[in-house]
Amino acid sequence: MSILKDILYKVAIEAVKGSTDITISKIDFDSRKIEANDVFVAIRGSISDGHDFIEKAILQGAVAVICDTFPENIGKGITYVQVKDTNSALAFMAANYFGDPSQSLKLVGITGTNGKTTIASLLYQLFKKAGFKVGLLSTVKIMVDEVEYKATHTTPDSITINHFLKEMVENEVEYCFMEVSSHGIHQKRTEALHFVGGIFTNLSHDHLDYHPTFAEYRDVKKSFFDNLPKTAFALSNIDDKNGQVMLQNTVAKKLTYALKSYADYKAQILENQLSGLLLKINGNEVWVKLIGTFNAYNLLAIYGTAIELGMESLEVLRLLSDLVSVSGRFQFIVSASNITAIVDYAHTPDALENVLKTINDIRTKNEQLITVVGCGGNRDKTKRPIMAGIASDLSDKAIFTSDNPRNEDPEVIIAEMEVGVAPQNYKKTLTITDRKQAIKTACQLAQPNDIILIAGKGHETYQEINGVRHDFDDMKIVKEILAQLGK
Repeated sequence: MSILKDILYKVAIEAVKGSTDITISKIDFDSRKIEANDVFVAIRGSISDGHDFIEKAILQGAVAVICDTFPENIGKGITYVQVKDTNSALAFMAANYFGDPSQSLKLVGITGTNGKTTIASLLYQLFKKAGFKVGLLSTVKIMVDEVEYKATHTTPDSITINHFLKEMVENEVEYCFMEVSSHGIHQKRTEALHFVGGIFTNLSHDHLDYHPTFAEYRDVKKSFFDNLPKTAFALSNIDDKNGQVMLQNTVAKKLTYALKSYADYKAQILENQLSGLLLKINGNEVWVKLIGTFNAYNLLAIYGTAIELGMESLEVLRLLSDLVSVSGRFQFIVSASNITAIVDYAHTPDALENVLKTINDIRTKNEQLITVVGCGGNRDKTKRPIMAGIASDLSDKAIFTSDNPRNEDPEVIIAEMEVGVAPQNYKKTLTITDRKQAIKTACQLAQPNDIILIAGKGHETYQEINGVRHDFDDMKIVKEILAQLGK
């Protein structure tokens, strides 16, 4: 039980009707979950407006309502608090309700288009191997030290974030690594959190279904660094053209990492093989089990972060050499007939290009590279032709298929992808709407030593069609098909 006025600390209040000196049970922004003595926070979302559900929340037992506009009908005995921004209010209220847990551990946020999950997950892995109690908030899963919970969003809502951070504090977790999405920043989910560090990975074409322009997408990411405190560090990839932009207005300690530019943390790729990378990081060589230039950047960010958090350089290098790939990120198997099947989450043009270029850098060109790729429904449509163009240009054969069509017609999505295929690549492409059949066809076409890339879904174990999630695991399916074909 909490006192309403206590959990309103730091909230930008514009007007109050009723008393804030009341006891409340919990906070929620979902009217369906409201119970007796709860506070209902009315959030304006892209699909529905919480203000439309104020009466329902009161009928279910809400004793207080947080809103940006007072409703026409003011209920007796109910406290109404008008605030400047309900998203921001929810962030501070959630932090206050759970005892401001982010102040009690070292929280590092990772933002950018690609690499967030890999960096967060490998930092968790590295600090666990170093003997610390560690937390993780990622697209793939939530970890409270060694206890795993299912993740539903890249950056959860403010209540969920603070709930798990409190659990981490109660379990004596010292470090937490958290993916910070542009949606999460824009919707103020991270506003009340205390970060000791922030990492910028890169910025490329994504989420333009949500952000009206690329400039807004960039500026939302930048605002994360603008709001870091002086006591934090801001570590940015300055090989990316937006890397310096992220550091422009931050008061945090400015740090850089790069493969091509002068930077605080610098690496060279000495060897790049399917078995791993030989890197020289700040003058020291280290062999790692991860593959590709994009992972060299990820590992450099991890190295820099570990150093800034107080670990010794040689100890960090030793731990880097022991890290293993994250589920669905360049995860591969080699079949009985030496066919290499790679599953990767690449669902943006930049990520797909990075993965395909990595494969092309490693391969001998005496084998086929067959790519199976689709684009998600109800998401940024402008990237569809770009991804198809990249897949057909950098592969020997590209099979366009369904990803998570959600509420769109998968054949329409594929047709929009095909527009991006250059005339010289027409004969290299196939269209197979059924994803399992597309993977099977790739396996049938593959000969010994060939490489199959299955892109877009990575770690996901479902396919979402018309609002229903069906069991679907790319890695499991490609293993089964190759075994059935005796390959």
